[in-house]
Amino acid sequence: MNWSDAIAYLSPTARVSLSALHSRLIAKGTVMFRAGDAANGFVIVVSGRIDVFLTGPTGREILLYSVEPGQSCVQTTLGLMGDEPYGGEGITATDAQVVLIPKPLFLHLMDQDAAFRRFVLQAFARRMHDMTRLLERVAFGKIDSRLAAALLDLNKEGRVVATQADLAVRIGSAREVVTRQLDAFARQGWVRTERGEVDLCDVEALRHLASALV
Repeated sequence: MNWSDAIAYLSPTARVSLSALHSRLIAKGTVMFRAGDAANGFVIVVSGRIDVFLTGPTGREILLYSVEPGQSCVQTTLGLMGDEPYGGEGITATDAQVVLIPKPLFLHLMDQDAAFRRFVLQAFARRMHDMTRLLERVAFGKIDSRLAAALLDLNKEGRVVATQADLAVRIGSAREVVTRQLDAFARQGWVRTERGEVDLCDVEALRHLASALV
């Protein structure tokens, strides 16, 4: 997605306002916001991915959602429209090309441009649906099914490049629990673990297990 494509559906007036904004490249691992920060603009991801985490009182993290091209950050939307501070932390998971719409312009477009307002609210609704599904998985899904689903989501040609700590954050569990579950998968011949990587040896078995979450 490029910036001109992203704003093509808006009114001519909105396109003129937004076309003056320029994208910038944000390096992987950059902290975009922290808990307690105020939202100062609406980020449009042109390429790459931003991961949003929630950290509990014990320091354990959970991945709330990822923001990719065409998606929105629900915490930013709440911050801009409701003056709520961020409750989590956003970090670029890859190098990311982003455009920041300043808060005054964002609020003006929400008031004046129906297409922009529809995009923001539809993206917000999809994100809330995703977060509800995450809550259901964490509250009611078994660890093995959640881990199988995470491995399938991250699968790239039969390999997952992620540490066990990363996987624990993604499914809202502890690293030690993920280690035990991966060992169980390995004993069944479903995966083979290496440092920072997991090879998927039986994708169908993992898919069957992950289906229990649906």
